[in-house]
Amino acid sequence: MKISLNWLKQYVRVYSSIEELQRAVTFLGFEVEGVESTALPPLTNVVVGEIQTRAKHPNADKLSVCTVDVGAAHGGVRTIVCGAPNCDPGNRVVVALPGAVLPGDFKIKQSKIRGQQSDGMMCATDELGLGGDHAGLLILDPAAVIGLPINEALPGGDTILDIEVTPNRPDVLNHIGFARELAAWLKYDVRFPEIKFRGKPDGAPRPDLLAGIRVDAAEDCPLYVGIAVTGVKVGPSPAWMQERLKAVGLRPINNLVDVGNYVMLELGQPLHVFDAKKIRGRQIIVRRAADNEKLVTLDGKERTLNGRMLVIADAERPLVVAGIMGGADAGVDDTTTDIVLESAYFRPSSIRWTSRRLGLSSDSAYRFERGVDPHGTVEAAYRALDLILETAGGTVVSPVFKVGRDRPWSREIKVTPNYIRAKIGFDITDDEMRDALIGLNLRITAEHDTPKGIEWTVRIPSYRSDLDRPIDLVEEVLRIYGTDRVPPATCAGPALIDGDDDPIVLFNRKVTDHLVGQDFHEVVNYTLRARSELATWVSDASAEELGLSNPFVDDQSHLRPTLVLGILDSLKLNQSRGVAVSRLFETGRVFMELSGTVQECVGVGFVLCHNPQDRVWLARPAPDFYTVKHQMGILAAAAGIDLGRAELVPVRGAFWGWQEGHSAAAGEMKDGWTARFGLLNLAMVRAAGVEGQVWAGMFAILPGKLAAAGAHPRYQNFSLFPAALRDIALVAAAARPAGEVRAQLLTVARAATSATATGATFSVEAVELFDLYTGAGLPEGKKSLAFSLSFRSAERTLTDDEVNAAFVKIQQDIAADGTLSVRA
Repeated sequence: MKISLNWLKQYVRVYSSIEELQRAVTFLGFEVEGVESTALPPLTNVVVGEIQTRAKHPNADKLSVCTVDVGAAHGGVRTIVCGAPNCDPGNRVVVALPGAVLPGDFKIKQSKIRGQQSDGMMCATDELGLGGDHAGLLILDPAAVIGLPINEALPGGDTILDIEVTPNRPDVLNHIGFARELAAWLKYDVRFPEIKFRGKPDGAPRPDLLAGIRVDAAEDCPLYVGIAVTGVKVGPSPAWMQERLKAVGLRPINNLVDVGNYVMLELGQPLHVFDAKKIRGRQIIVRRAADNEKLVTLDGKERTLNGRMLVIADAERPLVVAGIMGGADAGVDDTTTDIVLESAYFRPSSIRWTSRRLGLSSDSAYRFERGVDPHGTVEAAYRALDLILETAGGTVVSPVFKVGRDRPWSREIKVTPNYIRAKIGFDITDDEMRDALIGLNLRITAEHDTPKGIEWTVRIPSYRSDLDRPIDLVEEVLRIYGTDRVPPATCAGPALIDGDDDPIVLFNRKVTDHLVGQDFHEVVNYTLRARSELATWVSDASAEELGLSNPFVDDQSHLRPTLVLGILDSLKLNQSRGVAVSRLFETGRVFMELSGTVQECVGVGFVLCHNPQDRVWLARPAPDFYTVKHQMGILAAAAGIDLGRAELVPVRGAFWGWQEGHSAAAGEMKDGWTARFGLLNLAMVRAAGVEGQVWAGMFAILPGKLAAAGAHPRYQNFSLFPAALRDIALVAAAARPAGEVRAQLLTVARAATSATATGATFSVEAVELFDLYTGAGLPEGKKSLAFSLSFRSAERTLTDDEVNAAFVKIQQDIAADGTLSVRA
């Protein structure tokens, strides 16, 4: 928000230096992002001159030779060559004489231009360091004294403060709102502009200009005010208004448009002015747009609207995207003589959603979407009418059409001085608190004695919607009292001894350290994804379960159930930019369905891309399924999950986005965790615009499960005695996964070595697959899987007899199942 100091002084006395003013703004809780002065820098040999004659340059089509009177003290009439289009006789201009030094260290000297002597230069605005453009000379007031130094001829300029206003303080997005804050700090009163119009028309009713107003979407527009004025004359706004608008970065257009912008920057209420003759049916209707309804806005672009967007329409078509931007067909122009002034209150969330959806922002939308004063709508309209009648003339010829009502506002907060003292941590008198609150127009309407001391009832004005709790009043008191006055004091706090970070932080730290050490690069992506992505890569169920009820844009409409999609975006971006980074990972929250509810999970995902077309001198070995399985095992272990003990399920058609036969899944959300890893679907990767094979992994775990797994590992003794090894080959169905066979063998082996089975005091330490055979000697549809069994005792060296006895038992039991047979 840009604040003009000259404009601000209309409402509050400001005698402080700029440095003191910046300090005050900072202590009030705002940030000064910049200070700009429009004052002319000190210049010597730069004076007021009057153009006497103008003639075409004999050797240049675009130059003129002028005689300029700069006063007897500066040599009288001088000859100056000029290229500006407005160097006309009679104009009083700024003349830089030889010896002058303009901003930018531009030195003026006597010279010849295309063979013609020139004794100085007539200046444009930008050449004087005043900003603006180079389109023409700066034309001075005709009363400016010839020969007067320019620093005496031009006014002192203005100082512009560029202030960052936090989103919870929309009341400060205007000069009077900022004046309130500054007045409370400086202990001054605010001078509000006098409003003369009080709602009564001056002329005979003109229903042919505006017959009525109808609001069909009262929930989005609780209050709409319209007033018709006839006989206005469109033209430039007064110089004082133009100067104030230009000072804060707005371009003056005409008196009607400028009044709307002026009142918005003065009071914070955006307004709109219609050309009455362009309102078809003489009726204004506030309604929601029809789906696919079109409107060309003032920026010349055609907007496609939908049924959630609010528009201001006439009897036939939309005229304005409500609260955001007017249409090109309803604005005022040079032929306008009759107008309708609009002032309204719109629901902030409606304006915010429409602005994001259309990708259309404006000063008006910026204020409406944060919330304007719901009780300032009518007063702002009256203030604008005063200025319109002053600058454009005209007569009010309609009643004040007021549809709806002011939003009910009755907010009071009860607080005790003792509570405020307790929260700020030092002593402050009741009178100082009272003065701070009253200075901010937070009136104390009642006092009551309570067991905790005096209790105040504080009335909150409607423009301070950010205040709703006693703690908010503590902040207001401290802001005005001054944080620089907080007395020094020792601060004591409990120390953390042998404390651990949150399990989520520890997990993210572990997996990040590991993956970075494996030459992965971390990426960060948005938590929201497009519905089409979820329906394509994950499942239709996820696309239904994870949708937001009020998305801003289509490509950010759903919570993400996986990190892989965002990482793929980063991979695609790298490839499109010719960046060779192809090992990427991300940690973050993902969302999954469990028992009918959406669960927020801790996640980590990674991708490895192998492109055989890459031109490298010494290529890395291509990754495969076991590469990503190894990485996934380490990531799962960081969460306390032993992936080696989990059942792996080969990915088939049910797991979208993964390549069948080259990917696997482990765990389910009912277990509190899940993992997917392997090769991403080749066709889908190619369709997404990513080159090469992409191997990926995605691990997600519920925070509660992660916290339970976060206990410190316990030491377990290991055996000092050697293991005994036996090999077994099992014939199984060709389609049966080896992992399933291994799990069955491990279960049988553990049962066979239990003390109840053989009296053994040792166990099967491991069962590992080491060979796969298919072909001659095996029945059709069968395969042979060879496993190594490792037996070990923690107490002694095993004998062959006891190991063989257990091994025979294992062979008998595994064959008894009928689904497996021992291969001789």
